[in-house]
Amino acid sequence: MKFSDIHIRDPFILPFDGKYYLYGTRGETAWKIACGLDVYVSTDLENWSEAKECFSVPDGFWADKEIWAPEVHYYNGKFNMFVSLRSDSRLRGTQILQSDSPEGPFVPTSNDAITPRDWQCLDGTLYIDKNGDPYIVFCHEWVQVKDGEMCAMKLSADLSSPAGEPFVLFKASEPFWADKSRKDFITDGPFMYRTQGGKLLMIWSSINEKGYVQAVSSSDNGEIDGNWRHEELLFDENGGHGMIFEDYSGSLHLILHSPNNHPLERPVLFDLTEENDCLHII
Repeated sequence: MKFSDIHIRDPFILPFDGKYYLYGTRGETAWKIACGLDVYVSTDLENWSEAKECFSVPDGFWADKEIWAPEVHYYNGKFNMFVSLRSDSRLRGTQILQSDSPEGPFVPTSNDAITPRDWQCLDGTLYIDKNGDPYIVFCHEWVQVKDGEMCAMKLSADLSSPAGEPFVLFKASEPFWADKSRKDFITDGPFMYRTQGGKLLMIWSSINEKGYVQAVSSSDNGEIDGNWRHEELLFDENGGHGMIFEDYSGSLHLILHSPNNHPLERPVLFDLTEENDCLHII
């Protein structure tokens, strides 16, 4: 399969043990009742396997709708999937699932989302600070707070529970490129990246006058609790919810979905370069 054959949103690639594992929101059920998630496997980033289900909603599970934005991090000897879900009776939240294999099956590590139960949350990602402490970085969604918030919360060492209170990093209306005429401001898809020079970046998505965009922000102290500054957009052609990875030849890539129009969204891969602690699409 080629990327053009894979109908997913919010793509995420995990390089592991000589292969690449691609996860994402199932395009067909992105806005509907959903029963699981898939993984695609490649050795060259061009040719991909057929979809293999890596997470199936268990009987009696608390969520059954809009299973969004899975991303998998290898941490403490486990493959940890951060995924956002909801039901008609429960607000959306990010839950952590675990597996011994990047192909699954992934199973819940707890009976509930790890984000605050009374918050509408999505798009959790893992960040490990310089002390080795894990954090979840996630979005407090605009549908609840109007001006979407980017938040972080310290986690226990095994990722099973919060180890601190959530705190706000920034709001979606803050960047200079934000469309100030909007009534609602959107935060989507954070992903953390540290440059070779030690600068801590976050790529994330929002909407401005041109549509869905891929943004870059940076911490002024190189840590999660710094003041976040908003830089020039990385991509502004109706695509986003991206992540960054390095391939086995040492080249840097950005993958995102584009266009941001259902059902046309597909994974799109770009080459990246890092210059003076800044990222640029080649």
